[in-house]
Order: sequence, then C-alpha cells, then structure tokens
Amino acid sequence: MIRVLKTIRGTVLAMLMGLAALGAQPAFAQATATANNPVPLTTPNPGVATPNPTPPVVAGKPGDIVHIAPTPGVGMPTDKISLQPQVTPIGNEAKWFHNTILVPMMAIISVFVLGLLIWVIVFYNARANPTASHTHHNTLIEIIWTLFPVIILVGIAVPSIRLLAHQYETPKADLTVKAIGNQWYWTYQYPDNGDFEVVSNMLKEKGEATGKEKPRTDADGPRLLAVDERMVVPEGAVVKVITTSNDVIHSWAVPAFWVKMDAVPGRLNETWFKAPDHPGVYFGQCSELCGARHAFMPIAVEVVSKDQFAQWVAYKGGTMPGAKGATNPDATAGSPATAGKPAAGPVATTPAVAGTTDKPATTSQPAVAQN
Repeated sequence: MIRVLKTIRGTVLAMLMGLAALGAQPAFAQATATANNPVPLTTPNPGVATPNPTPPVVAGKPGDIVHIAPTPGVGMPTDKISLQPQVTPIGNEAKWFHNTILVPMMAIISVFVLGLLIWVIVFYNARANPTASHTHHNTLIEIIWTLFPVIILVGIAVPSIRLLAHQYETPKADLTVKAIGNQWYWTYQYPDNGDFEVVSNMLKEKGEATGKEKPRTDADGPRLLAVDERMVVPEGAVVKVITTSNDVIHSWAVPAFWVKMDAVPGRLNETWFKAPDHPGVYFGQCSELCGARHAFMPIAVEVVSKDQFAQWVAYKGGTMPGAKGATNPDATAGSPATAGKPAAGPVATTPAVAGTTDKPATTSQPAVAQN
C-alpha cells in the first residue's frame, strides 16, 4: 500500500512540475527577449490587445491610400495559449463555444477519469483486495455509463450544429474577392470592380531584401506575415471569398475572422466573412502543406473606410460598380457596401494590372525544385 501511495505521489508531483514548467516557459521567453532587446516601459505587450485610437500608418505611393499599421495583439498570433481575439460575429460565437462548452467539459471529463484511475489503483490492487470480485452485471451502472455519454454528446452537438449552420448560411454579399493560391504567393481578383488583380508576396527582412525589394518594417506587420500587397475590403461589408489554385492545393485562412477554405486547382470553393466596422489589419497563412516554401505565403487583410476603398480601387486601375452593375460572372450584383465615393483630389491609376496580357503577374518568390 505504501509503495502504491508513493507511486501516486510521484506521478502527481511530476504532473505539477510539468504544468509549472509549461506556465513559466512563456514568461522566461518574454524575459529573455526583453533582456536581449530592451524596450521603453510604454511599449504595449504584443500579446495583449490594447486600444489604439490613432494607429500608425504605412507610407503609400502617390495616389494610393494611407495604409494603417496593425494593432499589436489583434489579428495576429499572441503569446497566450488561447484563440486569437475574434472580430467577426461567427468568430465570437465559435470562441464562446470553445471557452464555455468545450474547455470546461474536457477539464471535467479529464479530472473524473483521473479520479477513477486513482481510485482503482488504491482500492483494487492485489494487495488491498486479494480476493477479486466476480460481478459481471449491474443494471444501474450500465444505464449510467450509457446515458451520461449521450447527454455529453447532445450538449456538444446542439451549439456545434448551430455554429455550423451560421457558418454556411451565407448572407447577401456586398463584395466578392477571388483568392488564387500560387507557389508561393497569393493573387486577389476583384470581379465587382473591373476584375483587376493584385499580387501579394511576403516581405523579406532588412538583411534579406535585395535590389528594389522593400524590406519589412513593424508598420507592415509581424515577421513572416507582412506582405507587399494586402487584400483590401471596406469596413462593415459582407465579403464573399472564392478560392482556387493555379498549381497545388492551398488553404486561405484568417484566424481572427474564423475563416479557412481550401484552394483546389480546377475547383471554386466559397466562404465569407463580415468585415469589422472599424479599420484594422488581420493576418493569416496558407494552412495546407503546398511545397518547400509553404511557410512563406502569408495573408494580410486590411479593412478601410468605404471612401478609402474607392480610392484604392481607382489607384489599382479598377472601377466602382455603376448603375448597370458589374459584368463579370463572379461579381456581386450591386455591391452596396462598395458604393463609396473616391476621396477628393487627383488619384493616380495604373496603366495595366497584374494578370493581364499587357503586364504579367510577378512574384518575388525564387524558383524551388519540388519533390
């Protein structure tokens, strides 16, 4: 009996030490980073979403809109062991389901099973109970172990099915964007706005950029997530995203929107999200293993005002929908959320857009042999 108790005590102590080490690891990493890169005391914690009424801006080209810098801790990975802060109604519902239903239920079941194991080890070992019971049937226990799992599954199924129904109940879209995966960059087409296209490549670090390549700055976004061309959408708009691929299977995912959809060659998949009602920048990554540089094709979505969206569309050589609507078959008829007026003043336009016969799409990604 004493040996069994010592074994249980050693197991519990090992578990506690492991949990303590797990909790101390982020703090140690943060302390080490602070020691190596001291920052002012007023610098916000990158893992905590802090209000930013006047976000910094990214200098744009003449005629382009003024791009805002991302808010630390919002729309990007944090140092917390939890979901990213959600900014869409679907994301908030999914976060509630995770935090209120799934996590407590998993914790209760884990503690209950651990208690049963300890009880069996202590009271039903050969030394404490030399004469084993030959009980092989108990109606009450059989009813309990059948009924309780059913109740648990129903408790999970009801909010889960409701969440799935809301995800696949697509409201009337205000804007359509076609996201095309390539090895290893994204292209975005706007069929509602003249079908122009932008090519989005990851920005390299200062020591890695060569020639005319723009190096990444903190105003562009975090390392491995900042891009040279963001997908721009108007605030408050319901955005329909059509995904496809030019080569292998990719996956377009933005965790803060609770959106993830595979981009399959020769196939059009569809998903949607409702853009927040305020400006911001939100990041994601390709979430399907797609080759040697899979980790280097990030996604950046910038939410701007309707007037700024109209200015950005004009700068890219596109047009806002008129009375006749868009003619592209992928376009959203009317596109009410994008009917803002361009900002005052002259707006430069590009003579040709990427992806046309006049000027082919370009990428900064080097060629890498595939296996």
